[in-house]
Amino acid sequence: MAAEIVPPTRRRCERCGRTDVWEETLENWVIAEKNGERQVGNKHCIHEWDINGQYNPIADDPSPEE
Repeated sequence: MAAEIVPPTRRRCERCGRTDVWEETLENWVIAEKNGERQVGNKHCIHEWDINGQYNPIADDPSPEE
């Protein structure tokens, strides 16, 4: 059985705090909202997203291979 790849659905800039979520219908990242407020961070920031080598895009398969 092939491994299932699970892309990230949320990312946060480690510099300014901007938070984005993946919008499936748009197939694009959009700025997240929290309590009705957009989490824009600093618009001039060169974002350093928290998706790095620690993120594992391979889903755990609880069932043994046949």
